[in-house]
Amino acid sequence: MEEVRGGVNTWRDELVSLVEGPAIRYGGETITSTRQPLKSVDDRVEKFERESLKDQVTGFLKSWGEMLLELGKGCKDILQQTVVAEDSFIVRKLGGHVSKVSGRLRFLNEFLPEDRDPVHAWPVVFFVFIIALSDPGYVDYLDVVAVILDLVSYSMVVIDTLNLNSSHGNFSPPMKDMRIHPPSASRILLPDGRHLAYCEIGVPADRARFSLIAPHSFLSSRLAGIPGIKTSLLEEFGVRLVTYDLPGFGESDPHPGRNLNSSALDMLFLADAVGVNNKFWVLGYSSGSKHAWAALKYIPNRIAGAAMFAPMINPYEPSMTKEEMLRTWEEWLPRRRLLYFLACRFPKLLSPFYRRSFLSGKHGRIDKWMSLSLERKDEILIEGPMFEEFWQRDVEESVRQGSTKPFIEEAVLQVSNWGFGLADFQVRKECKRKGILSWLLSMYNQADCELAGFLGPIHIWQGMDDRVVPPSMTDYISRVLPAAVSHILPYEGHFSYFFFCHECHRQIFSTLFGSPQGPLEQKTEMVETPSEATDMV
Repeated sequence: MEEVRGGVNTWRDELVSLVEGPAIRYGGETITSTRQPLKSVDDRVEKFERESLKDQVTGFLKSWGEMLLELGKGCKDILQQTVVAEDSFIVRKLGGHVSKVSGRLRFLNEFLPEDRDPVHAWPVVFFVFIIALSDPGYVDYLDVVAVILDLVSYSMVVIDTLNLNSSHGNFSPPMKDMRIHPPSASRILLPDGRHLAYCEIGVPADRARFSLIAPHSFLSSRLAGIPGIKTSLLEEFGVRLVTYDLPGFGESDPHPGRNLNSSALDMLFLADAVGVNNKFWVLGYSSGSKHAWAALKYIPNRIAGAAMFAPMINPYEPSMTKEEMLRTWEEWLPRRRLLYFLACRFPKLLSPFYRRSFLSGKHGRIDKWMSLSLERKDEILIEGPMFEEFWQRDVEESVRQGSTKPFIEEAVLQVSNWGFGLADFQVRKECKRKGILSWLLSMYNQADCELAGFLGPIHIWQGMDDRVVPPSMTDYISRVLPAAVSHILPYEGHFSYFFFCHECHRQIFSTLFGSPQGPLEQKTEMVETPSEATDMV
């Protein structure tokens, strides 16, 4: 029997030769093994048989993974050569329809990094979405989608980091980190126990000829006010400018259920706390104008007048005409339209977008974060160092608390029912009596009738090259509120007239307050000296 074997090694010897052969010949080249020889064949086999179950399972899974990978590559090649080829039956029948659908959904690619291939990225998002929804344990599908978006965003950041570490050229400059500044605001205690942060510039309270309170816009803070306003101009017109952080922004405490009514009350409490005893002017810029409109509605007796700059209204306002709404929405980028839609229908989904942009801890451009389409004059302004310094500091203060909740609240307030319409501010006569007989009696007896609406002046400044708040919104305001004075600004954008323009600020103050008269004279009390008192006796 030994002769039949002809000196062939047993299966144990062959196994050992595969695991630990002294040399392997590959392609005519001998590679010497670096393993240490074992003492005997039995020891070698015993060591092999003692391989743990974990190692066996790991090896099995690795083998299957490699097989599936090769199978996937093969299927991909077959699909490319047969199914998706230009002359295939499927492409001839469905190619046109797929092109139309992909063309309509192409705006979604804006949510991906510029170097990410949509063909590879979106299938991953789609299949993860399907797997998540297939689990019956999930009840809130909106939370699932939010988690998926967070995971996709995180994976893209990781991939970008790996790509950056593996590449050796064309390095983009690192993004600047946001700083956390020490608290610097003055704060008041509101009746409900919250604190409201504010700051004031200009003339002191006892010498202010005019008081101006300005709520800030989205992704801003009390530091904005009128960007670039000079203290000398405020003193020249005798103006005291008071700005404050909305609830949850900057150093103001969040409000658990804030609305536009509570926003107006916050403004009223602030005015009383800082010593504004008479009426004050309110200034609204961009999305911050809704808080100015709320002040005209809920505390009209304390408002002397309103100054609105590119006032943003609810883009879903039902009283807008079809043409006004079309002219408004067509000016916005697809991503901005989507954010408004999410704020109106699915506000929870805004959180991943905010965390990827201004809550990421890194600085970025305002037009990228806010999905803004800007004209040339605005582009020149935001690229300047003065605007960049102001913008970065303002954003750092705005996101100080690191929560998405106040930003989501602000976005939802913008697209929700405000509880009033702009037509309510039109001056009109209202009588307490109702019915035709009461109306006839009111024609002879005016005691039961009074003027309603806002009785003070309303000024609106609108740039014609503004694509953030399109001029169609001001056209709507002028239609429903004809008493408002509109100042049309040709060739001006969303930022160019209001930011860092001294002559523009002077024109604004001249329109609102007339000729500069300076601050009020400081009152001095007459104090009698002892000698004067003796002479009088």
